Amino acid sequence: MLKNLHRKSLAASLALLLCGFTTASFAAGGSAPADLGASNASQKVNVTLVLGLHNQAALESYIYSTVTQGNPSYHRFLTTDQFADRYGATADEISKVQAFIKQQGLTQVQLLPNHLAIQVSGTIGQFNKAFQTSVHDYRAVDGSTFHRPSKALTLPSALSGTLVLASGLNSEPHFRSHRVTALEPPQSNSQANALARSATAAPAVTPCTGNPTATCTPGHFTVGDVANRYNVNPLYNAGVNGKGSTIGIATLADFVVDDAYAYWSDIGLPVKPNRITKVPVDGGGPLSGPNGSGETSLDVEQSGGLAPWADIIVYHAPNTDAGFFDIFNQAVSDNKVDSLSVSWGEPEVFYILQLDANVAYMQSLHQVFLEAAVQGITMFATSGDSGAFDTVRCCGGLPSDPVPPPLTADSPGADPFITTAGGTTVPFTYSFRGGPQASITKESVWGWDYIANYFQTNLGINLLPNVFSVGGGGGVSVFWPTPRYQQFTSGIRKTEKNQTWLAPEFGVNYKLPANFRGRNEPDISLNADPETGYSFVSSTDGAGLLTFEGGTSFVAPQLNGIAALLRQSTHGRTGFWNPQIYPLQNIFGYGPFSAFNDIKAGDNWFYKGVGGYEPGAGIGTLNVTNLAIFLSVF
Repeated sequence: MLKNLHRKSLAASLALLLCGFTTASFAAGGSAPADLGASNASQKVNVTLVLGLHNQAALESYIYSTVTQGNPSYHRFLTTDQFADRYGATADEISKVQAFIKQQGLTQVQLLPNHLAIQVSGTIGQFNKAFQTSVHDYRAVDGSTFHRPSKALTLPSALSGTLVLASGLNSEPHFRSHRVTALEPPQSNSQANALARSATAAPAVTPCTGNPTATCTPGHFTVGDVANRYNVNPLYNAGVNGKGSTIGIATLADFVVDDAYAYWSDIGLPVKPNRITKVPVDGGGPLSGPNGSGETSLDVEQSGGLAPWADIIVYHAPNTDAGFFDIFNQAVSDNKVDSLSVSWGEPEVFYILQLDANVAYMQSLHQVFLEAAVQGITMFATSGDSGAFDTVRCCGGLPSDPVPPPLTADSPGADPFITTAGGTTVPFTYSFRGGPQASITKESVWGWDYIANYFQTNLGINLLPNVFSVGGGGGVSVFWPTPRYQQFTSGIRKTEKNQTWLAPEFGVNYKLPANFRGRNEPDISLNADPETGYSFVSSTDGAGLLTFEGGTSFVAPQLNGIAALLRQSTHGRTGFWNPQIYPLQNIFGYGPFSAFNDIKAGDNWFYKGVGGYEPGAGIGTLNVTNLAIFLSVF
């Protein structure tokens, strides 16, 4: 199936390379960047040479054994050196690549300890010659400039199977953070009197009980409200606070460390002092609101707020293909974090269409995710905030279009060796623009079609172009087959028929594979709707507590913080979650003693909340204390 998929995508891939396809171009109105000509050949750049993995099937089997209780390899996670020795490139392969580096006049900067990558430096002219390409400068429609190859790279045939990717000649930013602000903060009695933890705020109408940092106020929720809703408090009462755990954040923007401490202080949460370490990768990410520093702030605040005594390491890199790969490669090779989350991504179909037929970039990321799993590092990614139609957020489109947007999944969340975070809307009462009150009475799959329906029914306004398809991401991969842990799960879907991504101005007319048994995402969900969302602090975005923020960007770091609690309560790394949580759901189902809450309402514009698994909320939401018990006993 993968061979056929690659063949189908090749024609579109070549068209995209020739016309200069970028996600930014779509978002800015469909104009391709202007080619400014060949880049300065003497300009110095860094490139990561990705080396091929060995014995992948054996590696995947061993990963499953490390999270199967009763197996002799249970929790016998590998070190980075052990991984490199068993599965990384061999000494002979590394020597051949190093000889190629020297032959081309390039300089080796670093051989990663996992033996999956070598970082090198050189001039653009040297890389043009080494990979038979021509790097050009481009100006995007927003005025920004970047460089990238004007034609596909050619890797040396003598290194076939050893050198799988050269990443770093494209400086174009195109990954997006999955954070969303409320459309219009709804007007209701409880929200009008929202407790925002300031001296002048009026008290909430209904007394807030449970976690002392909670507000019980939609749009102003804190990590304490997460603890209340998903049964974290019994762990806190038992002394579990993340002590001894290290949380990792992989992000594409720098942030202001004081923002995190300000958030925890504002909500009245005592935390471990001096707990945050920043590790810049490839020079580090930018520090600004428009470039996503708020994303990094909320990742740290949410994960570190749920595990207030855990340490935190923030790996941040530029928003480029190389930067995105290198933050994972560095964090996993360091092997200092027990869990790692990322809240950036893009539609899976972009990877397939932008790159050559072997989809080398996705495979390169996959190698590092396998390494993380075998080292016991629990990984989380977001499912996106464009509902079941992941291309819409960046590229537009409506159901009424002659060729509607296709059902697509988000990546890297579509990778089968990551636990992917989906989104829900929790019960609340709302009104918009003076209209009548309406309510969501049970936790539901997050999709803003309920807002579109409200405006159409009560105000006679067609809001569909503004809100389609905002909601929790979810769907079926067209690249990764159904993983072992989903093969016996009721509700797992195949790809739908008649799905085409049509963008004639970019030479794209790509028919997605139908009836493909692909990896379904998300796996686990928590509240993500900004209308029932959160407060956080980001001085690069505004002063004080910012409210009515949401997106699956909040859920991935929240799961990351929960993983830190589980590491402490189970006395060690918990490893890759999915082969553990899916059997729990399959065998024990739902109920007061289950680790999961079934989500049977709402939709993400296509996949409806039903009993069991669905690609809207996945297995459902967590009962964290029950999950801790299951992981400790079974």
